[in-house]
Amino acid sequence: MKKLRKINYLLLGLVFLFALTACGGGESEKTSAGTNSEKSKDVKIVLNWFAKAQHGGVYAAQEDGIFKENGLNVTIEPGGPQVSSIQMVASGKAQFGLAHADQIVMAKNEGIDLVAVATAMQGSPQALMFHKGEGIKDFDELNGREVYIQPGITYWEFLKSKYDLSKVKEMAYTGQHTNFIANKDSVSQAFVTSEPFFLEKENIETETKLISDAGYDPYNVVLYVSKDYLEENEDTVKAFTESFVEGWNAYKDSYEEINKAIKKDNSDIELDSLKFEAETQADFVYGKDAETNGVGYMTEERWATLITQLHDLKLLDKTFDANDIFTTKYLPGKE
Repeated sequence: MKKLRKINYLLLGLVFLFALTACGGGESEKTSAGTNSEKSKDVKIVLNWFAKAQHGGVYAAQEDGIFKENGLNVTIEPGGPQVSSIQMVASGKAQFGLAHADQIVMAKNEGIDLVAVATAMQGSPQALMFHKGEGIKDFDELNGREVYIQPGITYWEFLKSKYDLSKVKEMAYTGQHTNFIANKDSVSQAFVTSEPFFLEKENIETETKLISDAGYDPYNVVLYVSKDYLEENEDTVKAFTESFVEGWNAYKDSYEEINKAIKKDNSDIELDSLKFEAETQADFVYGKDAETNGVGYMTEERWATLITQLHDLKLLDKTFDANDIFTTKYLPGKE
């Protein structure tokens, strides 16, 4: 009898222990669900160019663990002249991409359905650069000058449609500034966040005029997905978009530290150049509509204007509803 009672006690103890383990195991799984890399969603983002400060929000989200906290295991793939983020996203080789708004609009014209979910920059830092003291106040003052410009670049076509630039001598932009430096009357395409800094290091003082002054101002460094991916992975898109915005908010105060991570992916760029870019682009990222509506914000009006402008330039076969190509639904605080 005593032996039988011991066996019963032993069985009860085992049952009780099993119950505790089951409860504890379930709680542990729930707790680790957001941090276990095996349970994280693997996704890739392709940048629109080699890693730079314009991608600071992505790198901050990676370095600060924001992606991981939101259940994402993110691979960052730098872009470049031979890398098309749009083609990679459209083919399914990447889930997220960065591109300028006009590139996303023109992709739709080619039958590629993309959806913009956030923008890094509220406006474009694209500009025309000239030697200090040349006093170019308006675009028609480009006449009579050599202008180094990338053939077919969209904003140049816009400028030529709006202004009489028939007396401009168009020169092919190669990325080198030797001829621009030699000719003080010349003008070159530039980003206000980079070229002026590089030339200053060579003791060449310059001034710039933003293309947006002419009324062409697409969103820059836009986060997008394919329409098909969005329809099947809304939770992942929301998690990534919120991480993207949170990363940009973090980059605002920690850009010098995050820039070290950017340099690891782009050894050709120096930290002082990244610092200049981060500080110069701040108003584009955190100012304008973002100042009151938060980083990443976009409007239907801005997208609709861009679509009309590209159609007027005969770069689109037909116009379409702006809501077909962008949404703010997945930004933080949106439902």
